[in-house]
Amino acid sequence: MDQFMKRAVELALQNVNEGGQPFGAVLVKDNEIISEGVNELHKIHDVSGHAELLAIRRAQERFQTNELSGYTMYASGEPCPMCMTAMYFAGIEKVYFCQSVDDAVEVGLGKSTFIYEELKKQREERTLQMTQMKLLNGQENPMLQWKQN
Repeated sequence: MDQFMKRAVELALQNVNEGGQPFGAVLVKDNEIISEGVNELHKIHDVSGHAELLAIRRAQERFQTNELSGYTMYASGEPCPMCMTAMYFAGIEKVYFCQSVDDAVEVGLGKSTFIYEELKKQREERTLQMTQMKLLNGQENPMLQWKQN
């Protein structure tokens, strides 16, 4: 297990040296590295370009599956809410991380703490305004269509 975390930290350091953020991730199954990722926000200008998400995407594409149960994520930093949610959706069962969200805050990378706090609030109390709009009269319901299919 130590070699997988070592690799995640190496990826993070390499990414910093290339102008990126200090995050690397390694996705493992059966003691084998399946995919890797680093934060690529500085390269692809995509807020979802986080190390863990890229490792997940690469594994899912490689094996043509959305299901990653039995996989373990090794991340140089504690996963943000977006990455953690993706791991839940993918079925990843274990995550090991090296540096905490608090460590990230200390160096100026603190958006995760704000988002974690926002998610604890009721929808109406969050900074991001969200309003539900009902289907229009006569409009077909996509969820019912999906259920029927």
